[in-house]
Amino acid sequence: MEDNKTPLAHGFDVAAIRAAAANLDDGAVTDGYQADREAVIAMLNDALATELVCVLRYKRHYYTVSGPGNGQARAEFLEHATQEQEHADWLAERIVQLNGSPNFNPATLTARSHAEYDDSDNVGAMVRANLIAERVAIESYRQMIAAIGDKDPTTRDLLVRIMAVEEEHADDMHDLMPA
Repeated sequence: MEDNKTPLAHGFDVAAIRAAAANLDDGAVTDGYQADREAVIAMLNDALATELVCVLRYKRHYYTVSGPGNGQARAEFLEHATQEQEHADWLAERIVQLNGSPNFNPATLTARSHAEYDDSDNVGAMVRANLIAERVAIESYRQMIAAIGDKDPTTRDLLVRIMAVEEEHADDMHDLMPA
């Protein structure tokens, strides 16, 4: 008795899998991509703007915080700036994978950002501004994750990974809040 099953016939759409070999110019985006690619790219570009504003805010705080006893805050500001830059890089990379163009335009950066820039002069105000920005980022990522759902698992996983770090940042800033 001859077995007529193909190795990929476990309920998969074999024709769709084979069709993925076409349209090579689309890179990682296959016909099976279910999300609204342009909407996801726009969402990711807003997240990119948010991360870049956060990098700038944390860098400013790192370089301008002064006074005795502020070494821990200063170290956290630098660590967070580095991690926010990493998030920006991941977002830009994902935008390109989706055949989009990452928007690094400084003229529109703050208008597109969910978080705000801050130029406070004392460490307490800096910590507060950073905690607010982290909470804004957490909620933004939560809403993006919900909007994407299961339609783009790669982007969803990226946003979940970034949100987890933002939650750590919020905890760090909360721990630094003056009593």
